[in-house]
Amino acid sequence: MQQQSNLTLYTRAFFGLFLRDLYVLRRELFPFAIRVCMNPLLFLFVFTYVFPHMSGGMGNPMAHPGAPNVSFSTVLLPGLMAVAIMFSGIAAVALPLAQDFGFTREIDDRVMCPLPVPLVAVEKIVFSAMQSFVAALIVYPLAIYIPQQPAQAHVTSWPFLILVVLLASLVSGALGLTLGTIVKPQQIGLIFGVVVVPITFLGCVYYPWAALQSLPILQHAILINPIVYMSEGLRSALTPTLGHMNNLGIIGMLIVFLGGLYYVGMRGFLRRVIS
Repeated sequence: MQQQSNLTLYTRAFFGLFLRDLYVLRRELFPFAIRVCMNPLLFLFVFTYVFPHMSGGMGNPMAHPGAPNVSFSTVLLPGLMAVAIMFSGIAAVALPLAQDFGFTREIDDRVMCPLPVPLVAVEKIVFSAMQSFVAALIVYPLAIYIPQQPAQAHVTSWPFLILVVLLASLVSGALGLTLGTIVKPQQIGLIFGVVVVPITFLGCVYYPWAALQSLPILQHAILINPIVYMSEGLRSALTPTLGHMNNLGIIGMLIVFLGGLYYVGMRGFLRRVIS
C-alpha cells in the first residue's frame, strides 16, 4: 500500500515538473521555433533553392553522386531532421542545466520536490525528447515545400520511423544531460562550437554513410558519432531507395548510446546536485 502511495506521489510530482516546463516553453514558443527552423531553413534555401537557380536549372550541383536522379533535398531531409532532433535535445537540457548549476543554484528548487533525484534528471530528458520530436515534425514540411525540387520521401514502416525518432530524441536529451553536467556553466557556450558543429558535419547529415566508401578510415571513425545513426535511421525510414545502414544495427547502436549517455549523464547530475 505504501509503495502504491509513493508511486502515485512520484507520478504526480513528475508530471508536475513536466507541466511546469511546458508552461515555460509555451511562453517562449517563438524563440523555440526560430531555434529549430533557422539552421535547416538556411541549408535548404541555399543548397536546394539558390544553387539550382545559379546553375540555370541544369540540375543540382550538390546532387548525390551515387544517384544522379535523386535531388539533394531528398538526401538532405533525413539529415536535417536528425540535426533538429540533436540540437533541440542539447539546447533543452544542457543550457538550462548551466543556469540550474550556476551561482544561484536553481537546481535546488527542483530537487526539493517529492521526487527521487534521478527522476528529476529523467524528467529533463523526457521533456527534451518531446521538444526534439516536435522539432523533427517542423523540419519535415520545410524540406518538402522550400526546395526547387521537393524531397521525395516514402515511409515504408511507420513503427520503425516512430521508433527511430523516439530513440534519437531520447539520445539527444541524454547527450544534453551529459554535456550539461560535464561542462562548467561559464563554458557552456563552447558546446556548440566544440561539440555540435563537428558532430553535425561528421554525422552523415549531408551525405549517406555509404557514400564514404572511398574514405574507409573516416567512414569507420565517425561510427562513434550518435547522430550518424539518427541520420541513417531516418534515411532508412524516409528515403529507403538511398543507401543506408542495417536497420537492426541502427536501433541497436541508438540503444547503446542511450544507455551509455544516460549512465554518464546521471552520474554527473547526481555529483553536481550533491556537491
